[in-house]
Amino acid sequence: MDRIGKLFPSSHESCTPTHIDAPLRSETGMAPSYLLLSTYILVGAGEQHNSSAKTAQSLAHCVQLIISGASSASGANQTMVATAVSSSGMSDRTSFLPPASIIFGSSPAMQAIHQKLEKVASSGVPILIQGDSGTGKGVLARYIHNRSAATDASFVKVNCAAIPGALLESELFGYEKGAFTGAYSAKAGRVEQAHEGTLFLDGIDEIDMSLQAKLLQLLQDAQFSRIGGQEDIHVKLRVICATNRDLEQKIAQGRFRRDLFYRINVVNIQLPSLRARSGDIGSLVAHFLNAHRTRHNIQIRPLSQAAMKLLEKHPWPGNIRELENLIERYVILGSEDAVSSELLSWEQSHALSEIPADGQIHLKKVTRQAVHELERKIILSVLEANRWNRKRTATALKISYRALLYKIRRAGLPSRRTLTPPEATAEPFIATGE
Repeated sequence: MDRIGKLFPSSHESCTPTHIDAPLRSETGMAPSYLLLSTYILVGAGEQHNSSAKTAQSLAHCVQLIISGASSASGANQTMVATAVSSSGMSDRTSFLPPASIIFGSSPAMQAIHQKLEKVASSGVPILIQGDSGTGKGVLARYIHNRSAATDASFVKVNCAAIPGALLESELFGYEKGAFTGAYSAKAGRVEQAHEGTLFLDGIDEIDMSLQAKLLQLLQDAQFSRIGGQEDIHVKLRVICATNRDLEQKIAQGRFRRDLFYRINVVNIQLPSLRARSGDIGSLVAHFLNAHRTRHNIQIRPLSQAAMKLLEKHPWPGNIRELENLIERYVILGSEDAVSSELLSWEQSHALSEIPADGQIHLKKVTRQAVHELERKIILSVLEANRWNRKRTATALKISYRALLYKIRRAGLPSRRTLTPPEATAEPFIATGE
């Protein structure tokens, strides 16, 4: 902490969060690892420290000082990345990329995307990533940066939707001293911080029309000027944009510039929804289970086959983000029943919402599905009420034991209650009277 104090003064009036990924290599250049560092740029006595384009290097140097003693003692020389808190206040999970086999899976659509990126990642041309919310656009942008020729340079992410339009211009392009009230010193924007690296604009559709013109100039001429500045600043960077909106529809509505669309759409990537790549759910579940077991330091067994069938049948409106949150919830709660019940309840509440409004309905099919869903909910409730004793459940439902087993299999319910790890290791569950 004393070393940090020498770099940053202790007295400050306010703190401004930033998000920068700076390369941090050891002298021997060993294989990379990553460090999450939550850092604030200190502002004191009317002077903003580390506000120049060298912010990333300064943070990296700070981390190097912290780890220098430990590295020399242990002999572990590592490549590290300093990642600060983003403007939204949340740490960026995309700093830690999963393997390519997890990112792209085995679906034909994702394999085609993988092949395309292998060809264009090192070219430095602008890339537009489109897809529903939660499909992994940020992870893919990070992957492209890591595969580019500037992999050792900074990766700067800007969440355009999280920053008000009036502030986004100064955040992107910076400002000179005295440009407006409160500008007591010059500040470099995210564009300058991304020089020779990658600028990732997430939510490009949220940028105002007036700012789109300045962004277009940046892409055309590779230069811009700060707010209040008189000189053009030349930069060399790659721009990756992402959106979950239809930009062509925005153009038709007069809310997005057509010329800017053509500039950012040199290479287009259309990410499929998770329900369109359901074959990848198994590998994603295994990856998230391992990641969150490590993160929360909890040992929990894999999901059962019955639970996996429920996951594969779920439509996943929140895509990969929804799947990861559900797996994290399972790791924390330790109850497979809670996860299964949640998925079943969702299906129950959304079963009728899929009926088309044009009147073209297969009544017998829809009725049969509704009956099966209601039957599954009833069976699950009675099983839980009878502590998963299937014989007593069959008696309560006034059906034969064999019929109950058939209905349990058809409904995709687990054959017996799933226990949390402590119970399972202490005393295995035995269904009596069967």
